[in-house]
Amino acid sequence: MTIQTHPIEDHGLLRFLTCGSVDDGKSTLIGRLLFDSKAILADTLTAIEKTSLKRGMEQVDLSLLTDGLQAEREQGITIDVAYRYFTTGIRKYIIADAPGHEQYTRNMVTAASTADLAVILVDARKGVITQTRRHSYLAHLVGIPHLVVAVNKMDLVNYDQSVFEKIRSEYLAFAEQLGIKDVRFIPLSALKGDMVVERGENLPWYQGQTLMEILETATTAHDEHVEAFRLPVQYVCRPQDSTNPELHDYRGFMGRVESGSIKVGERVTVLPSGLSSTVKAIELGGQSLPEALTEQSVTILLDDEIDISRGDMLVRATELPNQTKQIETTVCWLSETPLDKSRTYLIRHTTRETKAKIASIPYRVDVNSLERQAVNGLSMNDIAVVNFKLAQPLFTDSYRDNRSTGAFIVIDESTNNTVGAGMIGLIDSANSDQRDAA
Repeated sequence: MTIQTHPIEDHGLLRFLTCGSVDDGKSTLIGRLLFDSKAILADTLTAIEKTSLKRGMEQVDLSLLTDGLQAEREQGITIDVAYRYFTTGIRKYIIADAPGHEQYTRNMVTAASTADLAVILVDARKGVITQTRRHSYLAHLVGIPHLVVAVNKMDLVNYDQSVFEKIRSEYLAFAEQLGIKDVRFIPLSALKGDMVVERGENLPWYQGQTLMEILETATTAHDEHVEAFRLPVQYVCRPQDSTNPELHDYRGFMGRVESGSIKVGERVTVLPSGLSSTVKAIELGGQSLPEALTEQSVTILLDDEIDISRGDMLVRATELPNQTKQIETTVCWLSETPLDKSRTYLIRHTTRETKAKIASIPYRVDVNSLERQAVNGLSMNDIAVVNFKLAQPLFTDSYRDNRSTGAFIVIDESTNNTVGAGMIGLIDSANSDQRDAA
């Protein structure tokens, strides 16, 4: 007897962010996801079971799986983003566990910049609070395509549907003002496990997906719309092997496909020269490929000999980016040293670097009230609209259209430290009219 098996579809890697106020149950939620999806090693589970017993708890304290981050907070150490990795039969996941305090805004922006989805926790007893609005604004700011508002601790309000609906209505009113469109709501209890991985028996009135089902079916940022082909050149490969005549004329252009795809035989344009050629071959790990896809690090060989160096960009001839020496941006200032408008900074965009001067700072955004404020400089964790003048042109797309070629970092020339992270385009311009009216 032959048993037929059907392969499980792999939905790929999903990067998602969890954020919430202190005591909203973020650590417990992450622990519950890991525990119920069988992603905890046996020795780790045994260790937290023993710790839970020592603390007099009747059940395993799943928040202990992320206690390392909490310990850092208690010690006053500079907080970095904590990442957790796990996998199910459907897909692989990277959880970015971001601190929720206002003074760690820079850390949340860092974590959110690569996320495909954000889980925003709301305590069912407290409802939508200032931190909920701030986290939502930051997630929207950096272009996370999907938001999930998880109303946690439903067990502490007797799983009351009216509590959930009130929070949902209040959040939707705020989301409309901000211009957030893709947002889903789910009631759950991370402590009891209701609607996290298993449905449980306490929320029969909720007919939607569990949190895990949402995660398993969510699309990634690259799947949201068709993206133009962008390959910033990182290295030009010229093997120096005189004994192998086949390598004498070898010239490969190595880099990571930041977006889109390209096939052998297609025409590409090289920026900034503007010269074009045909893709002769695509190589990855010593093997030839018919096509290069997003996030693959490949070597591309061209039919024609063109002067190409690190910092140049290969694009499809019909999909040219903006080539500009002035950029309007939204910047999150990361450094303890304030921004100095009189100084020259370095901007690193993909593999290209150029000197830049501050042309103007139209306004700073208060991340709590979302009000615009006039400023002369920026301090750590500030978010502001900043206009730069560049010494050399960059090849850019709007951050809303392409998160890879729409992002950059600001570097201090004297220390070589990263002092800012930016997004090209006025990120909040789409909903500025509503906010000004408010």
